[in-house]
Amino acid sequence: MASRDQFQRFIFEHSQVRGAWVQLGDSYREIVSQAPYPDTVRQLLGESLVASVLMSSTLKFEGTLSLQAQGEGPLRTLMAECSHDRKIRGLARFDEHAVMEDSFHDLLGQGRMAITITPDQGQRYQGVVPREADTLAGCLEEYFLRSEQLATSLFIFADEQRCAGLLLQRLPGASDHDDDLWDRINHLARTVEAEELLELDSETLLHRLFHEETVRVFDAEPVVFHCSCSRERTLGALEGIGQDECYSILEEQGSIEMDCQFCHAHYRFDRNDIDHLFTGHTLH
Repeated sequence: MASRDQFQRFIFEHSQVRGAWVQLGDSYREIVSQAPYPDTVRQLLGESLVASVLMSSTLKFEGTLSLQAQGEGPLRTLMAECSHDRKIRGLARFDEHAVMEDSFHDLLGQGRMAITITPDQGQRYQGVVPREADTLAGCLEEYFLRSEQLATSLFIFADEQRCAGLLLQRLPGASDHDDDLWDRINHLARTVEAEELLELDSETLLHRLFHEETVRVFDAEPVVFHCSCSRERTLGALEGIGQDECYSILEEQGSIEMDCQFCHAHYRFDRNDIDHLFTGHTLH
């Protein structure tokens, strides 16, 4: 059986139309095991992880792309992140006492969604995702059209164990031939069933959908769950809180303890750690 955690780019030869495919299994299950997510929240988190991987294929530099939403509905926070080398992480925060709706908009309520691109070198960029379509895929298609002027089609599915997606994109400089190709492959792509995307390997799926076209598929890349948290980064966060606040917590609790929201790693800092953080040496 093919790996359930793979990403592949492909292009339609002699055209300005490109695509990407992703299928997640182990990494998705590891991420959603971090909290008791209701079905609707888990599904939307899975769709967001797939979207982050597909959109990361557009990065031309080393860094990360994250999809973030802050809502006033039962789902308060949604975040999915993918790096240029296909390392993913994600989380959702929700009101467990609220009724979990099926609708994308009912889950988030009146909230904001954004895509944040963070290069390892260079300035961070954030773009607002419109919330006018009824699905996450539809909202992201509108984002690409408005912000990047790129015609984009997204097909995203998630169930309890797996999530998968397909991205099609028409690049600038497309010809009349590309217009015909774009209409044709979108008509074909809209026939894809959730089971096909979730079950089939990329070669089988692309052949089934586009066997009359000339498609060049690039090497598959593994996708893995990876959290970038560390003791050093957590100390950096404490430095941001400030010296007075850190010593106040120490006086009250005896130590400062922090858990990573993505992987549940636990970090504990005593007075010596805080002394060294703010004075550069340990006081005895």
